[in-house]
Amino acid sequence: MDLCIVTNRLIAGEGQGRVNAEIARHAAEAGHRVTCLAHRVDADLRTHKHVSHVQMPNENQPAALPGGIRFAAQTTRWLRRHGEAFDIVVGNGCNTWHDVDVNIVHFVHAAWRRSPVHDSRVYGGLYGWYQYVYSALNASVEKRVLPRATVVVAVSEKVKQELIDQGLSKQRIRVIHNGVDLEEFKPGSVDRSALGLPEDVPLAFFAGDIRTPRKNLGKVLRALTRVDDLHLAIAGDPSGSPFPEQAQHLGVADRTRFLGFRDDIPDLMRAADLFLFPSRYEACSLVLLEALASGLPVVTASTTGGAELVDGEAGVILSDPGNVDKLTRTLHGLVQHPSRRAKMASAARDRAHELSWRRMARRYLDLIGRLDAANNTSVRTGRPPGREATAIAS
Repeated sequence: MDLCIVTNRLIAGEGQGRVNAEIARHAAEAGHRVTCLAHRVDADLRTHKHVSHVQMPNENQPAALPGGIRFAAQTTRWLRRHGEAFDIVVGNGCNTWHDVDVNIVHFVHAAWRRSPVHDSRVYGGLYGWYQYVYSALNASVEKRVLPRATVVVAVSEKVKQELIDQGLSKQRIRVIHNGVDLEEFKPGSVDRSALGLPEDVPLAFFAGDIRTPRKNLGKVLRALTRVDDLHLAIAGDPSGSPFPEQAQHLGVADRTRFLGFRDDIPDLMRAADLFLFPSRYEACSLVLLEALASGLPVVTASTTGGAELVDGEAGVILSDPGNVDKLTRTLHGLVQHPSRRAKMASAARDRAHELSWRRMARRYLDLIGRLDAANNTSVRTGRPPGREATAIAS
């Protein structure tokens, strides 16, 4: 099979990049020929005998809006000239305007622009206006591009519902959750003091962009004021963040550690007793899966994509991320009942075993293989390709 993958980067260091890198890697290992239309590809893929890299511009340069348009325009032109050579073309959201067989949707711009914490509502001035235009243009492209894919893959149930709300037929959508490295993220013990963390206290961990209210750190800090025994470690760039000052104002600065940007997240997770991620909007964050793999009870929210993976046994799903009373009661219960945390920790790791990168890649290759077989059947029988999309997506 000749497979073409269109995405900005096929690398291990980010969600979309890692998903596509694993698809490409496992397809190449299975003997399929893979062509990557991308700005950057990991070295092990570039040198694989079954992988070809067609250089594309960086969709994030000089900025996301003009860079994304340039990337989509160039991939579209290339596919118009060469697309017929491939059995299956995989796109990612709006990154090409050419028809694709499989479109992996990591983020729904039409849903995000309606969120009460959209950047255009939180920030004023030029930045807020830019974010409004960026989301509006991408939402417009989504409306035209996504329905033309034979099968659309949503990376969470939340994304699936958002696609249905945009009018996409649910019969054409398949949910495949992102994966996690079960060796890098796993339960264990570490020296807290070596990580700059307090010892012999209940410790929660929070990771993400702490410059925006979208991650909901403000509500976490308010709940912390009512849970006297709990300490909180926070990984994220604090420059321009209002939350260090808010922690001081709320009187919890002595129980919070703003750790800055860290590259030792696996160790920080092994040092913690639970993971807090009640984000007010999320498509499907890798950090939630990494916490599950680390054997951490997860406190998240229904507004967080991937929350369905927590399913009550591996943590707690808050119906309203803004309800500080409910968050406080949840944290009290987890701090006061270590045995409950232990049961959740075991359930979290068990759930993560279903989410390895290898299993995720196999799901994609199974879908791609069935779609390729259906396309070949269509050619032999003279039926229009894509008739089998409902059966493939189900």
